[in-house]
Amino acid sequence: MPSTNWETSNNRVLLVDDDELYLETMMAELEDRGFATRGYLDGPSLFKELDRASEADALLLDWTLPSMSGIDVLSAMRDRGIDVPVAFLTGRALVDYEHLALNRGAIDFIDKMRGIDIIAQRLNRMVVGSRRRPAVAPAERETPVVCGALSLWHRNPRIEWRGADTGLTLTEYKVISLLVANAGKPLTYRAIYDTMHYAGFMAGFGTDGYLVNVRSAMKRIRKKFLALDPAFAEIENFAGVGYSWRKPEQG
Repeated sequence: MPSTNWETSNNRVLLVDDDELYLETMMAELEDRGFATRGYLDGPSLFKELDRASEADALLLDWTLPSMSGIDVLSAMRDRGIDVPVAFLTGRALVDYEHLALNRGAIDFIDKMRGIDIIAQRLNRMVVGSRRRPAVAPAERETPVVCGALSLWHRNPRIEWRGADTGLTLTEYKVISLLVANAGKPLTYRAIYDTMHYAGFMAGFGTDGYLVNVRSAMKRIRKKFLALDPAFAEIENFAGVGYSWRKPEQG
């Protein structure tokens, strides 16, 4: 869905949303405000025109998309060396989603209910900022660390389980990254807690208050993996010691 003035515009915006009526309405409203737009109904359609993504000044990305989630689209773009500023435009304005989006490199996270004028103002700020960015050479595609059914990327921190994004926060990513790097070896509660914060950090009640924090964090992490795979059992608890990531069986 291209606009007529894409080639000559200095305000080029890509939109990805699976609601065709909403997409067409947004494109028309932004065109009326001086933006040139191109619209796509899903991530794969966008990736068929990677040259357009590289030319764009900003990308508005819906959070929930068919076949490939918005957060996966963002990660795939970064893996391809495309650093166009990205804002999520979503009806799911939850704090956890916002944290995840910003941790993955999004510039903004906008509630669709804010209205077109606010969206246009935020977009304009992104476009102006994109003109100030120095040119960036395309990055080599990163090869993930693989541990059994888990894939882990460091450059744009994310973790997939059986090919699906786990949706971990940056802190949760650090914990799993530590466990996977030491697969098969129990790590102490203190070592995990230091990774979550920094060495010597104290919280909770008493000198062992951090134990509750670690257990709560591991419970949240397990829940995210179990949502993808009810048979997930890679995180093992060692009473009085800590946790480990199960070492994959050889062969």
